[in-house]
Amino acid sequence: MEEAVSCLQRDEPGMKPHVFGVRHLSPASAWHIEAFLDAIMPTAVLVEGPADMSGLIPDIVRQRTKPPIAALAYTEELPIDTILYPLAGYSPEYRALKWAASKGCHSEFIDLPAKYSFVVHRREETEEREEGEAGGERHSVYEELARLAGEQNYESYWERSFEQIRGLEGFFSAMAAFSSELRSLAEKTDSQKEQDYNNLREAYMRRKIAEVIAAGHHPEKIVVVTGAFHIKGILEETGELTDFSKLPSVPIKMTLMPYSNFRLSSQSGYGAGNHAPSYFYMMWQCLREADHEKLPFYYLSSLAAELRKSGTFRSTAEVMEGTRLAYALASFRNGSPTLQDLRDAAIMCLGHGNFSVIADACAKIEVGTAIGELPDGVIQAPVQEDFTRRVRELKLEKYKTSSLSELRLDLRENRRVKSSEAAFLDRNRSFFFHQLNVLGIGFANQSGYKQDQASWAEQWNLRWTPESEIRLVETTLLGDTIELATAFVLKERLANAQNVSEASSVIRDSWLCGMMEMMEEARAAVAALGAEAADFPETAAAVGQIAYVLQFGDVRGFDTGMLKPLVARLFLRGALLLPGSSGCNNEAAKLVLKGIQEMDETAAQLYKEIDEPLWLQTLREICERDDLNPVLSGYCCALLLEKNEIGPEMLEQEVSRRLSPGIPADLGGGWFEGLCLGNKYALLSRAYLWEKVDRYIATLTDEEFLRALVFLRRAFSTYNAGDRSKVAEILAESWGLNVQQVSEQLNEELTEKEESVLDQLNDFDFGDW
Repeated sequence: MEEAVSCLQRDEPGMKPHVFGVRHLSPASAWHIEAFLDAIMPTAVLVEGPADMSGLIPDIVRQRTKPPIAALAYTEELPIDTILYPLAGYSPEYRALKWAASKGCHSEFIDLPAKYSFVVHRREETEEREEGEAGGERHSVYEELARLAGEQNYESYWERSFEQIRGLEGFFSAMAAFSSELRSLAEKTDSQKEQDYNNLREAYMRRKIAEVIAAGHHPEKIVVVTGAFHIKGILEETGELTDFSKLPSVPIKMTLMPYSNFRLSSQSGYGAGNHAPSYFYMMWQCLREADHEKLPFYYLSSLAAELRKSGTFRSTAEVMEGTRLAYALASFRNGSPTLQDLRDAAIMCLGHGNFSVIADACAKIEVGTAIGELPDGVIQAPVQEDFTRRVRELKLEKYKTSSLSELRLDLRENRRVKSSEAAFLDRNRSFFFHQLNVLGIGFANQSGYKQDQASWAEQWNLRWTPESEIRLVETTLLGDTIELATAFVLKERLANAQNVSEASSVIRDSWLCGMMEMMEEARAAVAALGAEAADFPETAAAVGQIAYVLQFGDVRGFDTGMLKPLVARLFLRGALLLPGSSGCNNEAAKLVLKGIQEMDETAAQLYKEIDEPLWLQTLREICERDDLNPVLSGYCCALLLEKNEIGPEMLEQEVSRRLSPGIPADLGGGWFEGLCLGNKYALLSRAYLWEKVDRYIATLTDEEFLRALVFLRRAFSTYNAGDRSKVAEILAESWGLNVQQVSEQLNEELTEKEESVLDQLNDFDFGDW
């Protein structure tokens, strides 16, 4: 109490409120502000934060609200902009609001409303682009403070200089001095725009304080909690009076969202965060237990425990030795150990001098994986409420964490349960996950699942992040529910589709999302666009998209029969377009090759629906023609070989024709590359092919060999050591050499010089062919 009274004497009693300077996410600030409030017992607690977020305070301080959380403001018009106001359990602002709620004390945010800040930020971004300033790195006033103090970085400077102050009066005085020094440096480093913006904010805060005084609160019973930078600006009248009613604004909405330790950390780019939120939570616990001396041991023992979990044993003796070393390092600066001191001690005593040994454990102990929670009934956007409802209905609550979880789905009906909801739980989960993917909400990411290529199974990786929540809020303008927002996005994509491929992707996504009406709308659009399609790669892509849906049958509970006539018409058009598209250069051939693969896979899967004889005829035409891209001709030859449409004699004739002496290296090498893109095992058994390739290469000049080498290298890129050994056996017999010696030479690692030469060859411009 005496310390608090001493602090009061620095202000002018009866004229000014008590302005308590803090740092966001500072345990010491939170600890001292609670003590200060207990001593002063104010009737009003005013906190730096967007004033139009004050309506969120009752939900912020609710008993079941679990930090970290963030208040989020977002614009109601496109493009959507957001402003975040994060709070941890040890944020001084959060502790002040909680204190006010527990005492029935008035509390509100008093900083410039977000509706004005959006306009200011947009204007500054526009001016920066026009002036060419965007992207420039400005000198940091905080790093300058650390440099002047002789610390490695600002975080170490702050922790040693302020987090270790235990006396309230000492902390209060230190923050006042810090504020003065910070503003002095900012005047030299901040741009005029930044200074003007801070002046505007402080003028607004002074106005809000005046309103609270006018409402009947005595200045001596008002406590303002603000970033230390603003102490002087709030206490001293500066600049001209501002008519805030004339400031431009944008319509906005507010919501609360769970936040995470990672997002709070400086790794995520949030400027007012700290680099080790989990470590500072440890510090907060120690302060609340009035045992701040245990922090070094707490940190190091937690680190050792994490190492043990991963199989790296570290003893208690090593933890004790690390604690002693941390104190020894801190003694050079006459203080207690900081995180930097503890990290250095951990590297020596637990990592045995190697940081990589403890790196993963440090990330978990210092940053952590904690994610906040909000109780039911908290003010949220309609789409957030719908998301929460569906997560609950689909029994996914336990997966809404920042830790990665795997979930396997069985889309078939579960006949062992009674209700239809339970019977198709996994199918409905799949619909939900795919809808989130369409909206770009990164909660669930699909991964491969192999169980006899089961068409009824899906595997998903689930992780919830604040970025997911932000994206969820941003979809509020698209619809009040996840399904309505998804339908809006799919309709927009269909309306903006420039070709049949883009439109057919809407068919596939509509089917994955369980939205049959949308799928039918997309089918009609694809049918119209397909009738005029003139591009083979786009048409082939459309065929592949629709074939993907058809190959799964009714596994998602929908009849997809209406797509069969459509895929048949598109396949016919693609087959007719292919020959004319194959007379292209190698760059364009990449897209054509992908289209051939999609068409061929469709022919294998849907042979009853499409014209398979026409497809085989088309492949044979590409294979036999000499005026088309050789890579494509070689690949079509490989496909026909796989289908047993080419016999040994015909293949030998084609090899002789394509790899005869005098055939340019680009043509011969390109054809062989295309041939090797098919079933390599069908080629390994044909000795005459490799002997012919060998004789063809022997006829090339040095320059031609270099040109052919690029194609040959790509051709063999998919061959493993066993494949190369098989080729070695064939060639060794042909050359009359020892098989093992040839195999060893072929599998020998290239030298750096040889790799360099080959890399240079890849950069050569050999023309279209």
